Amino acid sequence: MTEAAIFDVLRQALWVAVLISAPLLLVALVAGVTIGLFQALTGVQEMTLTFVPKVGAMMAVFWVSMSFMTATLVTFFTGTVLPAITGG
Repeated sequence: MTEAAIFDVLRQALWVAVLISAPLLLVALVAGVTIGLFQALTGVQEMTLTFVPKVGAMMAVFWVSMSFMTATLVTFFTGTVLPAITGG
């Protein structure tokens, strides 16, 4: 396996990592901004108010997007990693 092939597989792996993490990160961003805006408007500075809804939203999105994440990883491994390992 050449150096260029290794870098190509690494580039694809990083892109798959971005694709898989994007839904969770976007939900965490939106929930954090929304809760921060709510706290700024009301003056309530409670730590559980920021943590619990954000984790709940992330768990819900993770549960919904698990099939997408699994399909993306399976496609990456069967199309890129396994052929690289077997030399195909």
